[in-house]
Order: sequence, then C-alpha cells, then structure tokens
Amino acid sequence: MAGRLDGKVAVVTGGASGIGEGTVRRFVEEGAKVVIADLQREPGEALAAELGDATRFVSCDVTSEDDVAAAVDLAVAEFGRLDIMFNNAGIVGVVGRIADTPAEGWDRTVAVLLRGVFLGAKHAARVMVPQGSGVILSTSSTAGILGGLGPHCYTACKHAVIGLTKSIASELASSGVRANAISPGNTVTAMTSAVITGDATAIDTATERIQSQSALGFAAQPIDIANAAVYLASDEARNVTGHTLVVDAGQTTSGGQTRFHHQPAAVLHEAGRRTPS
Repeated sequence: MAGRLDGKVAVVTGGASGIGEGTVRRFVEEGAKVVIADLQREPGEALAAELGDATRFVSCDVTSEDDVAAAVDLAVAEFGRLDIMFNNAGIVGVVGRIADTPAEGWDRTVAVLLRGVFLGAKHAARVMVPQGSGVILSTSSTAGILGGLGPHCYTACKHAVIGLTKSIASELASSGVRANAISPGNTVTAMTSAVITGDATAIDTATERIQSQSALGFAAQPIDIANAAVYLASDEARNVTGHTLVVDAGQTTSGGQTRFHHQPAAVLHEAGRRTPS
C-alpha cells in the first residue's frame, strides 16, 4: 500500500546513514517530503541529490539547539509544515565499566542521545501544537528495555528516551500530537558493526553474527526499523501514543543474549568511536 504518508513533511535526524537513511527512503516512497538532518554532509547531500525534490539536506548537530531549530524551520520554509519529527541521531558514546567511565564522555553522550531528543521534541512541538497535529518519534533501543545490552550511559539514555516519550505523549495528546518510540534490536548498521566486530566497516561479518543470534533466523536491516517508523508516523497509528514499539526478533522477550560488557576490551574501545547510527 503506497502513499501512506502522502502530503506529510518529516525531519529525520541522523538521516544520512543507517536506520536514518533507511527511514528517509521509506518516507519518500510513501509520499512524504523529508529534511535530512545530519552532521555527515557528504552522504547527506548525496542522498538528497539521489531522492530529488522530495528532500532537503541540512547540517545538524543535535546537541545544538540552534541547529535543531534550523532543521525544523527549514521543513516549514521549504514544505509548508511539519508532520513527523524522527529523533534518530545517535552514537554508542562513552564505554567502559562504571568505575572507569569518564564524566566528560558521559556528558557528551547524554548530549547526543538525550538532549538531542529533547531538542527535537521541543522544536517539533512549537510547530505541531499550533498546527493541531503531528507525530514525534524517537529511537530508543533494546538497551532501553533491558540492562546489559549496551554501555552504561547509552543504556541510561535509551531508557530515558522511553520515559521522555511517555511524558511528551501525556502532555501533547490534547493538542492532537502523538509521541512514540522505537526500540531496535541488533540491526545491520556501521554503528552496530563497530560494537559487534570492532570494525564499523565489517558489515558482512556483523550481518552473519546478527543472523546467527536471531530467533527469527535473519539479520534485521534498517528497512525493518523504517517500516515501524512508517506505521507509527502514518494515520494507521492514529490511536497510538506513548508507546514503544520493540523491533528485535524477540530478543528482549528472552532476557537478551549478548551482554555488552562481556565483549573483549578491544571491541569495547572500538565501539566508543563516534559512528553513525
């Protein structure tokens, strides 16, 4: 069924690669206009050029309120409105055992993973509430459902994204604005590859490992998360708010499989490098 997002306008942070890129592509396929907001200028501009007039690219650091506000303003200026804000940009961030975690790295990780979601919701709401409609989506994680599936700060922030989503939903429902989260399990992206293999470019190896651990027998791809985002952003989900849609092949129903802090030290170090989600 095509055209599920006809006439809608979206901003996708972290939209130049990984889950963000997959979602931009699906949103455009379903009829949306999309602002790709990302720090990665070259892939972001290339994606916008490929997808044509339905998209715009804007350089955006989600820790900067001015940048996030500018991405929202661009959507309104170019396409006339804002219907979907997908707070998706993310990093693995600071890693290590709790006694060894540097506070500076903790603060930087929180800035990206939680402040970025707050800023996206804040500036989406200033447009959506007067408009009387809209959807705020945010990427959490299975690490936001269970402990031990990610670094400590990442886990804390992804839990917080779910809490913030519920709080936003409770405030904005009366204004016709819905807020929901998506919690992906292991999905084939550069960031996941860095965590699993120690190499962000080892996509084939990461795919094999994810597939071997999946109860459903296949490795999740960005399109699997993008399809969830399409549903939650569409009018099909008009009665869904404050919800976290878990897309993890049942990983969290069985208490998880791979404990993050049991990974070799070299893998943990590599996972801490900033890589796109």
